[in-house]
Amino acid sequence: MLQIGLALTVASACVTNVGFLLRHRGAVAAPDVDVRRPLHSAVGLFRSKWWSIGYVCAFVAYGLHVGALALAPLSIVQAVLAGGLVLLGVIAERFFGFHLGRREWLGVVLAALGLAFLTLTSGGKTGGDSSSYSLAAMLAWESALVGIGTLLIVMHRSTERDSRKGILLGVAAGLLFTVSHVAVKAATGNVADGVLHAAPFILVALAAGISAFFASARSLQIGDGVAVIAVTSIASNASSIPAGIVVFGDPLGEGVAIVLRSLAFVLVVVAATLIPGPTRSGAQRGGRSREAVAT
Repeated sequence: MLQIGLALTVASACVTNVGFLLRHRGAVAAPDVDVRRPLHSAVGLFRSKWWSIGYVCAFVAYGLHVGALALAPLSIVQAVLAGGLVLLGVIAERFFGFHLGRREWLGVVLAALGLAFLTLTSGGKTGGDSSSYSLAAMLAWESALVGIGTLLIVMHRSTERDSRKGILLGVAAGLLFTVSHVAVKAATGNVADGVLHAAPFILVALAAGISAFFASARSLQIGDGVAVIAVTSIASNASSIPAGIVVFGDPLGEGVAIVLRSLAFVLVVVAATLIPGPTRSGAQRGGRSREAVAT
């Protein structure tokens, strides 16, 4: 059973990355995302076949993830998924025409190792008991993430280079995805007390999820695909781990474990700074790829 669970986990990581890369191709081919016209922008994205196929892949990947969790330990599954960043680089170069330099590969590998280590040393928990959380800590953490995410979205407007704009939006999207995930987890702990108790958390999750959707889509349109996908994943994972500790009471560890986990977290942050770079293939530099526009 463990071997099947690991196989499903690897498959989930592969399909996740393929789906993200397909959404990048679809976003490039779609009309520019305009937050002032959200419905029009969303329709434009889903009219792009690659974007729609990418979302189908995302649902398939989620199903594989659920199957893996039923057959393998949670910590192992999450660690393998974190290591899936390396698969992102391989798939992007082999099948999507991207090129990663030494610096980008170093960043991807270090980030994958750091996230995997953080997951494996979590004691098998990810977010603790959803019904046991600190409301004050949640408000502070969620507000901080929303504030940083909003600041990054505002900053991207004053940045001249499109590739850097994509990175800023990608990080913002990752943080907002975490806001949504934390709110959903809190909502599941309040459902037993009635829908009204869970409603505020659901509204927060929806607002953050929609904001992350558009920020992510726009980041894929204007940024370097692999770099944007990587920093979005890193930002989401790196903000989710401390959220589990601060909000849901996950154990940080004892003694040496605290130091090692802290160093691993620093490693992830440093690795994220190495990833942004000229990762697009020659056909894609300087604007939309011919293939994407043609589709």
